[in-house]
Order: sequence, then structure tokens, then C-alpha cells
Amino acid sequence: MKNRFKIICNNKKAYFSYLISGKFVAGIQLKGAEIKSIRIGNVNINESYCLVKNDEIWIKNIDITRYKFCQDPEYVARRDRKLLLNQIEIKKIKKDINEKGMSLVPTKLVINEKGFAKLELGIGKGKKLFDKRQAIKKRDAKMEIARKKKGEINSPNFKKMSSD
Repeated sequence: MKNRFKIICNNKKAYFSYLISGKFVAGIQLKGAEIKSIRIGNVNINESYCLVKNDEIWIKNIDITRYKFCQDPEYVARRDRKLLLNQIEIKKIKKDINEKGMSLVPTKLVINEKGFAKLELGIGKGKKLFDKRQAIKKRDAKMEIARKKKGEINSPNFKKMSSD
């Protein structure tokens, strides 16, 4: 059975800044019309981060913009939200985070087949500056190779084999 989900928000910065070793999927405790705002894509997880408090995992700084038909006058877009995980998963996460230099970062926000918002969390170790430079060099080399291949095919000197 395929997992059908719609990716709402992707945190590319997390993959650039961290070496992601493990992943967990968590639900988010939302209030009111926040799910409607998420479904239309008015959410940003690029600057958000997770922390563990009293055997609970919280996400901070996630920006869910106010839904345009929301009537709540005291709506706060960047409030702390509790993540919904099993106790076993929370213990695994706590154990992994206690290692030196490990962090819990949100990588993706999706809507699953039942219509619930799920957050994919990655346990990662922060990259050093030279690791980031190396990743940029690899990406640029791949782009250059692809550009050369495309240029060879489109050049007038390239002869196609024809079946005449």
C-alpha cells in the first residue's frame, strides 16, 4: 500500500545545515482554523526548531499564517505547538539528542491520506563550514556535467543516428 500525502512545506535548509541520520513522523496539536491555513500552504518551517520539555516534544517558531476567515482575535502565528509522538519514540529521540552535537530539526510538513498535518523530524548533526562548501562544489559539478551533456545534444555538430 502506497503512502499518499501532499507535501505542504519542505525545509531545504535543514538538509544543507545538518547531516540527517534518523527520521520520525509526528502529528501537530493545532487550534481552530490552523489546519485550514496549513492546507492552503500558509506555513513556514524554515526557521523552526524542536526541543524536549518534561517528556514532551515542542516545536518553536513555526509560522502558520492566520486563515483569512478565522474569527479568533487573539491568534498568534508563531506560538509553541506540541508534537504528538509515542512515549517510545520520545525516549529514542531524547537518547539521540543527548549525544554530542545532535539536534532535532523539522524537515517536511505534509498532509496525510486522512487529512491530518504531519511533521517529519530529522535527527541530525550540524555540518561544518567545509562540509557545506564541499556540498556546494558537488552540486555545481553535477549541474556543469548536465549543462555540457545538454549542450552537446543541442549543438549543430551533434549527429543523430537515423534509421533511413
